[in-house]
Amino acid sequence: MTATPPPTSVPLDGTSLQGEPARVYREMRREHGSVVPVLLDGDIPAWLVLGYRELHQVTGDPVLFSRDSDLWNQWDDIPDDWPLLPMIGRKQPSILYTVGERHRQRAAMLGNALDAVDPFELKGYAEKFADELIDGISPNGTADIIAEFAMLLPVRVLARLFGFPDDAGPGLVTALNDMIDGREKAIAGQTHLFTSMTELVAARQETPADDVVSRMLADPSGFTAEEICQDLMVMTAAGHQPTADWIGNSLHLMLTDSRFAASLFGGRNSVAEAMNEVLWEDTPSQNIAGRWVSRDTQLGGRRLRAGDLVLLGLQGANSDPQVRTDGSTLTGGNNAHFSFGHGEHRCPFPAQEIAEVIARTGIEVLLDRLPDIDLAVPADKLTRRPSPWLRGLTELPVTFTPTPALGGTHR
Repeated sequence: MTATPPPTSVPLDGTSLQGEPARVYREMRREHGSVVPVLLDGDIPAWLVLGYRELHQVTGDPVLFSRDSDLWNQWDDIPDDWPLLPMIGRKQPSILYTVGERHRQRAAMLGNALDAVDPFELKGYAEKFADELIDGISPNGTADIIAEFAMLLPVRVLARLFGFPDDAGPGLVTALNDMIDGREKAIAGQTHLFTSMTELVAARQETPADDVVSRMLADPSGFTAEEICQDLMVMTAAGHQPTADWIGNSLHLMLTDSRFAASLFGGRNSVAEAMNEVLWEDTPSQNIAGRWVSRDTQLGGRRLRAGDLVLLGLQGANSDPQVRTDGSTLTGGNNAHFSFGHGEHRCPFPAQEIAEVIARTGIEVLLDRLPDIDLAVPADKLTRRPSPWLRGLTELPVTFTPTPALGGTHR
């Protein structure tokens, strides 16, 4: 039976969330409660979970709220060119759409491969690539930190950890950013990324090395090369854009909020505080699709039907007044946010740690190298990407005192 949300369903589009998402979520919660009927592109119905406790319930019950997209009761109404198919697609051979014991094996395989990354090597790679990127902008005195730094750093580090040679990094950066751009270059970008992953997996099957791909292939659960390639695609996409936005959103906070002014003069602890506040107040992954209800149920006072699509409102749950009773800003190491998900389908802990090291190291290197960095435009002129899913700046123009490139004298 196909569910029909109430006629007051809220269109979930990027334009409404581009400016002040906190206000939009407050209005949704006030009018609809903790579980909001929404409409996706083409007036496709879904439920957006904004309640902290309700989201905990959804993510903690993978049987009732399944990752099996075959359950969706809307497939008959989904056209082949539906713009959200790359994100809400039919079951694919990746970790995103496996369930049950096989998912647990797959998550363990990924977690073990990432957990074995040497933390000193990871930080060293992040410093190396951050320095190289800053070398390209430091003599100029001006830069767009999003396009010229944040959107270039994470995938370079991830590529090195996976086992790619450094000279493959720029091509992977271009391919991934073309995919994110979503226009005529998207297919070419996806093809380049998949071909690169396939070639790397084949090479490591022949000659294993000390890298993530080799460890994935050596896992005793016996995943195929195709499965490994699909998971590498997921890990790259999930690790790159949110980490880039984490860098951009954190630097935006530090450059516009006087509480973090000390960070611009060497206050390293404030970098971590700003990054943690972003995960609570301005998280890169705002809303995530999805879960599918396996049988009729109740959630947050709503009647959900079998096959309904449930969207995870991560930012809405983070700002739920039921858990933020004093309206305070949560910093100081409070990690009870939903920014990395929850339950067995959450972002693996080793992946969270890798993202944090990349983002924090990148910000610290940037502030070390460009200590007088400042916004080049008024803060109210900065714009966000028009997306209900990922929240990040379209650009972050800055000025600073020009300095020579370090070249081969990197730390």
